[in-house]
This record gives sequence, C-alpha cells and structure tokens, in this order.
Amino acid sequence: MRHSAAVLCQDKRSLPTLEATLHELGIDLVKCSSGHEALELVMAGRCSTLIVDFDLDGAEEIIRMAALLPPGQKPALLAVASRAWPGTGQAFQSGASRILYRPLDAEQLKEALKDERKNRNTNQRKSTRYEIKTLVYLELESATLSGVSIDIGEHGLAIQATEPVPISSNLAFRCVLPGTDFTLQGHADVIWASDQGRAGLFFTKLSPAARKQLKRWLNKRSAHNKQNETSSLHGLMPTEDAHVSFSMSE
Repeated sequence: MRHSAAVLCQDKRSLPTLEATLHELGIDLVKCSSGHEALELVMAGRCSTLIVDFDLDGAEEIIRMAALLPPGQKPALLAVASRAWPGTGQAFQSGASRILYRPLDAEQLKEALKDERKNRNTNQRKSTRYEIKTLVYLELESATLSGVSIDIGEHGLAIQATEPVPISSNLAFRCVLPGTDFTLQGHADVIWASDQGRAGLFFTKLSPAARKQLKRWLNKRSAHNKQNETSSLHGLMPTEDAHVSFSMSE
C-alpha cells in the first residue's frame, strides 16, 4: 500500500520539490487547503506524514496538535521554514520532528522522510493498543462523567461516555484494569471528541506504579493474544466516518 503525506504548503517554489521527492519515495502528496483538513487526514489514519509550511498562519498550532499524538499514532512531522528569526526558534519549539529550510534540498528532504518513516514504524510496533471493556470515570469541574473504554495502550485510551466529553481539557480519570483489582488513575488530555460521547485521551500524568501496572497488564494481554492468534488492535483515533472535534493547543 502506498503511503500518503498531508501537505499544508502554498509556496510555489517548495511544492514541485515536495511532489517530486514524495513521488520518488512512493508517497502520495495530498495537498490540504487548511490545517483542519490536514489534521483530519492524519487523525483518520489516511496520511502517515504531515508536512507544514511554518510561515502559514496557524502552522505552529497544527504542528503542536499533531505532536500531541502518542508514539505509533503520531505522523512523520516535518516543518518547512525560512531561516528568519523568530520563526526558526518557534519551529524548533513546535514539536516538529525535522525542520527543513527554504529553498528545499531534495536529498535532505528524502533523508528526512526515510528517517521519519523508519522511526514511525518502530514506534508503531512498540505502541500496540488492545480492546478493553471497563468502566471509566472522568472528573469534570462540577460532576463525574462515566463511560466505557474502547481500547487502551501505554500512552492513552479511547472511551464511549454517556455524554460529550469536553474538548481541549485535561481531566482526572480512573478505571479498573480487567482481570485485576488495580485502579488505574491519573490525568489525560482530551485530544478529540465526538458529539456522541466518544473521545480519545492521551495520558499526561501517571504515577510510576500506575505505569508499571499498565505495562505489565499490556504485556500479559500481548502474550495471551499471541497464544490464541486473535489480537485486537486499535488506535487512539476516531473512525473515518465519525464526526469529531480536535483539540487545538493555545
């Protein structure tokens, strides 16, 4: 299957180099007209690479949002920038994996894409997520919101709540890992949410004990699935037909 790259760039000098280099590597260029469109393509799993012209309005916000995704879900993330300050410094702080400067050099671009693809494939293997059904409780400012988990991994979980989960929020959560009496609890960022109550949460604060228990549980689940050859893998992202909102960093 050919890979695809979501490209948010309006620089007529950079686009031909991007298109030719991506084509040479067997990557389809998907030109995006907005940051929202680019994020939707990445979050839906339709593009494994995101290339953003950092000189565009809102570029830093788009990169920061994509950088919030856990390893294995996070795309190869490249920023195209000028060497002018403060843009250069902001680009480095945005969370982009690589910074490429104008005028683009095809060989440097090719090297960056190959390196990022290799890193992404490695992270995917390390960030398996498993289907899980357990009650999850989210602590809102004025109430506790309950839901049922959909899947979980080392870096986050997806849930189906009884009502919409507030987007762009950091919430305390707790749930019991199935087959144990251990209550996993901590804080997580809501990185996407639908008006039907589905949401993706990225762990931002887990105690060392909680991380150890979660990793042990995931390892046991992995061994069990290998024995039965019935691994159920899911990603921390909505389905393609889901109508969701994405968190945007301030």
